[in-house]
Amino acid sequence: MTTLRPLYRATFAATLAMLSCASVTAYAQGVIKIGEVNSYKAQPAFLEPYKKGMELAVEEINAAGGVNGKKIELITRDDNANPGDAVRVAEELISREKIDVLTGTFLSNTGLAMTDFAKQKKFFFLAGEPLTDKIIWGSGNKYTYRLRPGTYMQAAMLVPEAVKMKKKRWAIVYPNYEYGQSAVAAFKTLLKAAQPDVEFVVEQASPLGKLDAGSVVQALADAKPDAIFNVLFGADLSKFVREGNTRGLFQGREVISVLTGEPEYLDALKDEAPNGWVVTGYPWYGIQTPEHKAFFLAYHGKYKDYPRLGSVVGYTAIKSIAAGLKKAKSSETEKLAAAFAGLQVDSPFGKITYRAQDHQSTMGAYVGKTKNDGGKGVMVDYTYFDGAKYLPSDAEVKKLRAPD
Repeated sequence: MTTLRPLYRATFAATLAMLSCASVTAYAQGVIKIGEVNSYKAQPAFLEPYKKGMELAVEEINAAGGVNGKKIELITRDDNANPGDAVRVAEELISREKIDVLTGTFLSNTGLAMTDFAKQKKFFFLAGEPLTDKIIWGSGNKYTYRLRPGTYMQAAMLVPEAVKMKKKRWAIVYPNYEYGQSAVAAFKTLLKAAQPDVEFVVEQASPLGKLDAGSVVQALADAKPDAIFNVLFGADLSKFVREGNTRGLFQGREVISVLTGEPEYLDALKDEAPNGWVVTGYPWYGIQTPEHKAFFLAYHGKYKDYPRLGSVVGYTAIKSIAAGLKKAKSSETEKLAAAFAGLQVDSPFGKITYRAQDHQSTMGAYVGKTKNDGGKGVMVDYTYFDGAKYLPSDAEVKKLRAPD
């Protein structure tokens, strides 16, 4: 037995070494799982292109060798446009699917639910689309970042255009939930500061997806406003435009409208598309920058279709996560959250930065006017507004956001 002991020790050491190498190899050949939660059934116009954008980014990243030696795997779940369901499926993604990173959400109320979930679970979350600024300010936390320009940023881009109109009496129409309330509050605050004599003569707030277009349009017309600020989108927007056109609401009145220039919503209006509304949107057909051309060609090559704004958001969300993982050299939450502070990412709109002070990216938006071009709505006279120029100062952010 004594003569066997050195041999046993050598064999045991060799076995341990083999197991260690196998473990390292398995780790290196593993995957990074990105869990994504969204309202696919409720908001298909935006989220079907969004998902395609994500899938294109995953394909490109994996074709280039993945991140940190690992391939990316995307696992999506539908939240039924319900905050409670969003939290439930996020729990499932973490416990059953063992995801490394969480992203997604479209509606602002589900985005806020996930923001709180990230804080409670200490789990990294990149909010791609929801626009309420509570995500980065009032409810902001060290584990949550947001990609798209929020309601404050978009209002700040549009208010100078509203001031140029020199209109005193404004009507407001919006969906009565977190996004609509946040957008209206930002617009009113910024416009009042720039034009103190402005009056808001009527407000019409309807439950999301349940706009009674006839009564809303009549109420706006009865108030005889000089201009209208509109925050509706999707089916509500289509009903509002149709009824407004029928009743002549928009004749002789200026309209400022958030989101209406996005092809997801402008395309749906078809020959009812209005002329001359000042909007935020995405004129994919006219953007000639090298980074957008490359994105367009890749997207069109894969899907034989043109991108929507959702495509850009989904694509950039996954590219952002990959850049964060590479910088952190890890998918561990604390390291990833730290890596996102000041993270720079190449996007179809150019280079963007995730600000350390409030976790908001500097992605901007296009501002222009709508035009009915032969029965199809397009954007004309548009300009890209750099998001970095339309965010509060660091001093203001400190007042708005609790310390992490």
